Amino acid sequence: MEPVQSTLRKWMQENKHFKENYTKVKQEVLSDPEIKDFIAKHPQLTQLEMEKSLIKLYEYKTQSKQCDHCSSFGGCINMIQGYSPILHVENNEIRLSYEKCHNRIAYEKQIEQQNLIQSLYMPREILDATIDDIDNDVERVRAIRELIYFVEQAKSDLPKKGIYFHGPFGVGKTYFLGALANKLKEYHISSTLIYMPEFVREMKASMKDDSINEKIELFKKADVLMLDDIGAEMQSAWFRDEILGSILQYRMMEKLPVFFTSNYDLDQLESQLAATRSGVETVKAGRIIERIKQVSKSVEIIGENRRE
Repeated sequence: MEPVQSTLRKWMQENKHFKENYTKVKQEVLSDPEIKDFIAKHPQLTQLEMEKSLIKLYEYKTQSKQCDHCSSFGGCINMIQGYSPILHVENNEIRLSYEKCHNRIAYEKQIEQQNLIQSLYMPREILDATIDDIDNDVERVRAIRELIYFVEQAKSDLPKKGIYFHGPFGVGKTYFLGALANKLKEYHISSTLIYMPEFVREMKASMKDDSINEKIELFKKADVLMLDDIGAEMQSAWFRDEILGSILQYRMMEKLPVFFTSNYDLDQLESQLAATRSGVETVKAGRIIERIKQVSKSVEIIGENRRE
């Protein structure tokens, strides 16, 4: 605001034809349709007040009002990006203030929604996925139906169970997670997406800087937790019991949904989780599987490999 006013004052002071140009600016400003309408609505304004507020009126005239001359938030032409000028009268004096424009409000909403999705090592194309772009073929009917059913329930109350998507490599299981996360953010529901093999490495690295407990708490309490490619990570009894088991136990007790993707069905996953360097630990692996069943329902996705 101030740069515009100070520039105009400097121009008035330095211009050799000050009176001529001042008169011209004044005529242009006072003949502006919006300013004429503003003055007409405030008949109490004196000529002296309008003269005194000419710089404010000029600033108002030259700014875009609620994006009428701006293509986008990034293309805003105003001195204060994303803010639209407002003229009003206070104590019989003309005041100029600014409010957020439509483009800025839309931009902030977009950023807010993007922040509802926290991703740990998920590819960009997955974070841009949408339910509408999922191929609605016969092999995916049940999976799509379950996904939409979850969304419909979430509009009023977050369901207690997510979905355990399993099927061959490349059939689009991970894409389902991204599409769901993007749909849920429309209802201000946050999602945390985790690629399991990297998650294991992240947890091991976190032991060095003592941030592991903080991260575990974040995953425990996320609105919707999504674990991608479970069973693909290198098996560790420590990670299975202390990390994964702890997170699933908390979410089971608090009735918070978890979504999974895996190349294994639950029986196959149990065998994977049981095999550790210490030997086959069937009971402990079975405990994890029971927790998975408590926080999700198993849904198979089959079809051609879409990555080929």
